[in-house]
Formats: sequence, C-alpha cells, structure tokens
Amino acid sequence: MNEAVHGRDAPPPPAGASSMVRDMVRLTKPRVTAMVVVTMLGGMWVASRFERALGGEVPSIGTLALALLGTALVVGGANALNMYIERDTDRLMARTRERPLAARRLSPEVGLAFGIALSLVSVPLLWFAVNAVTGALGALALLSYVLVYTPLKRKTSLALPIGAVPGAIPPLLGWTAVTGRMDWPGLLLFGVMFLWQIPHFLAIATFRCEDYRRAGMRVLPVEKGDRATRVQIVLYSAVLVMVSAMLSVSGVAGPVYLVAALALGGGFFALGAAGLRPTAGLGWARRLFFGSMIYLVLLFAALMAGF
Repeated sequence: MNEAVHGRDAPPPPAGASSMVRDMVRLTKPRVTAMVVVTMLGGMWVASRFERALGGEVPSIGTLALALLGTALVVGGANALNMYIERDTDRLMARTRERPLAARRLSPEVGLAFGIALSLVSVPLLWFAVNAVTGALGALALLSYVLVYTPLKRKTSLALPIGAVPGAIPPLLGWTAVTGRMDWPGLLLFGVMFLWQIPHFLAIATFRCEDYRRAGMRVLPVEKGDRATRVQIVLYSAVLVMVSAMLSVSGVAGPVYLVAALALGGGFFALGAAGLRPTAGLGWARRLFFGSMIYLVLLFAALMAGF
C-alpha cells in the first residue's frame, strides 16, 4: 500500500548534522522568506521617508533590524508549520515532494518543534522590541496563514483570497515598524500585495493544475475551470493597476513613480489578458508567473525611488 497516499510517516533515514541544518533552513522556504523581507523593507523605506516629511522621528537602525529579523522569523515559522501540516499532500505533488518532511529527511516532530519555536520567538520580538501594532500584525499573519489558509486549501478555492491577507501584511509590517500606526499609504501597500498575489498564484495553479488535482487541493482551475481562472487573473490585474497608481497621490511617491506604475501595470495586465486568447497554453501561465515577480520587484524599486 502506498504510504504517501495514506499519510503514514516512516522514520527518516539517519542524516549528518550539516544535512539536517540545510533541511531545517529549507523548512522556512528561504526564497519566499527573502521575497517577503524585501517587500517589508520596501514598506519600511517608504514609511521612513513619509515620517520624516511629516517631521516625525524614525526608529533606530537597531530597532528596524529587529523588525526585519522578527518578520523573517514569523514567515519562516509559518512556512515550517505549513510544511508540517501539508507533508502528506506535498508527497503527491512534483513541485513539493522533495521538501524535507515530505521526503522524510526530517521527522514531523522536528518540523513541528522548529516551526513552533520560530513562532514563539518572532511575535514577542516584534511586539516588545518594535511596537505592539507590528507585533499584533505579525501574530495575525502567522495564525491566519497556519490555522485558516492552510487547512482551507483542501476545502475551497476561496482559500486563495483568504491566504492573500497574511501574504500582504509584510509591507504593512514595514510601515508600522517605522510609524507605529496604520496609515492610508501603508494600507495601499497592503492592497498592492494582496491584489498581486492572486494572478501570481493563479498562474502557478494553471500550469500545475494536475499536481494540485492529484493532491486534492481546491485551487480555482480545479474547482471552477481554466476559463474562470483566466478571467479572474485579468480582473485582479486591472484592479492592481488602479491601486498601485493610487500610491502617487498618497504622499509617498511622485509623478515618475506614477508613470512607472502605469507602464508596469499595463504590461502586466496585457500579459494576463493574453491568457484569454484561445491559443494561449500553459507556456503563457509560466510567462505570467515569472513576469509577476519581475513586475513586483520593479514596482517596489520605483516606489522606493520616490520620484
């Protein structure tokens, strides 16, 4: 009988200390964590400029460094707990079957303990070393990702917009780490990240549709079909362009940013809309996935330039 299908965990084979450390780092999804920290840093950078323009004080470099560390630990802990919960379904998907818990290189107990340890350190660090607003947002991101989004993925495609909430919090964490409050520009940054995640993930779900179907994940292409997915990509991309442009009138970016946001957004929208053509295949979805990451990096670069 196939153990992966029935979710029984076999004991992991013996591993050296260096191999175990590498796998524990993999539990945090380093590339995802790095991207999150970059967006958090973007929110921090923009908030610092905004606060100085108002005549306010910016926290010390040490405090901001602790905010970055706390955010990285929150994300790492959430990712480790996500891998613990999804280790059985991860074994059924080509893109995830080599993860440490799915491949049984680490025991589930190690993954669970590691995720809990990171979580228990990260939220108090943000709360007491930075400020209570940032700590509360960090706790919200962690709990909603692990306890709401992760189990919902097996039940409904609505898990995606719900999961986009914790995914959109990092730039707002950067904002509140500097200001100690939630202002309109910070909420717009949250909106940009929220809206960006939908077409980004739907692109993955499109070209990995059979993987998700086999694992029992209720992503939109599985639940509603390919056409509905492509329409959703276009709709969310259109709103994303509008929300990103609103940052230019919020006091954190100027006319050069507005031109860049409209140009980048127009290109991203056009790439998404290309999926509505009858001839658009899975290659289009892969291009959209990589294009979404390029779009986000360039958008934040333009925003941080502040012109």
